[in-house]
Amino acid sequence: MKRLLLLFQIVCWSILSVNGQNNNEEIRIIAIGAHPDDTDIRFGGTAALFAEMGHKVKFLAITSGDAGHQNIGGGALARIRRNEANKAGEILGVEYEVLSNHDAELTPELHIRHDIIRKIREWEADIVVTHRPVDYHPDHRNTAILVQDAAYLVIVPNVVPDTPPLDANPLFIYVEDHFQKPNPFKKDIAVIIDDVIEKKIDAMSAHNTQMFEWLPWTRGISLEEIPRDSQGKKKFLENELKRRFPEKKAFDEEGVQAIRKWYSFSSFNRINHVEFFEICEYGRKPTEAEITKLFPMLKTKK
Repeated sequence: MKRLLLLFQIVCWSILSVNGQNNNEEIRIIAIGAHPDDTDIRFGGTAALFAEMGHKVKFLAITSGDAGHQNIGGGALARIRRNEANKAGEILGVEYEVLSNHDAELTPELHIRHDIIRKIREWEADIVVTHRPVDYHPDHRNTAILVQDAAYLVIVPNVVPDTPPLDANPLFIYVEDHFQKPNPFKKDIAVIIDDVIEKKIDAMSAHNTQMFEWLPWTRGISLEEIPRDSQGKKKFLENELKRRFPEKKAFDEEGVQAIRKWYSFSSFNRINHVEFFEICEYGRKPTEAEITKLFPMLKTKK
């Protein structure tokens, strides 16, 4: 009887150990944007949550961002933006890499597709994040096309044979946008980022040339209106986030349903900031159970 009891305890301990290992598996995410700052704006909060949980996140900018300013350009701007990206990466706890393709000149060329395949494979990505191919900026659209074209090929051994293929397709997801034609963004996954919103704003602030110079200038805002002190800049970015992404009372019905699907809440009163994602038709076709495993910050209903 004692032997049976001991055997039972050993089996239970083994099951718990295995389950514990599964729950603590490292998740590897690569977020691919057209420019330095693209991923920070639309994925920064979720990236920070992943990093705080001990998972590995990489931001990859396909262009150097060397055209994104009203006064500076070329190599000088590229160097500034690479430094800004590195600072943002440190704040979020992610690795940040900026490629040297020219801003506003990106096309879906084969050698760039191969570069992206290599980067996804080298990172051994479980999740790949990018733009939708529906966007105002040609670099965003072409980045999406490049990533879509890489989605299946990351597992094909004879494509880019200098880098070992992945054993299985990652989950490919799109960041949120507001474009409606030909197809509006679909809110498949909702991640509440209230706990890391300050970190996201700090990371965005690191992109000084963009957040406080170039982007305001493109909207016709006089740079004299931009605060000079750090607290004023933070407040400015908070207002920008409210303008770009709706807060709790402005969530549309689709957003509300997405939040309720992945979180168990009786009230929305405490929810202010959410990042939504659409599942790409290419790559892995995840079940809800797989999504909750890949996004361990989600508090699903029991």
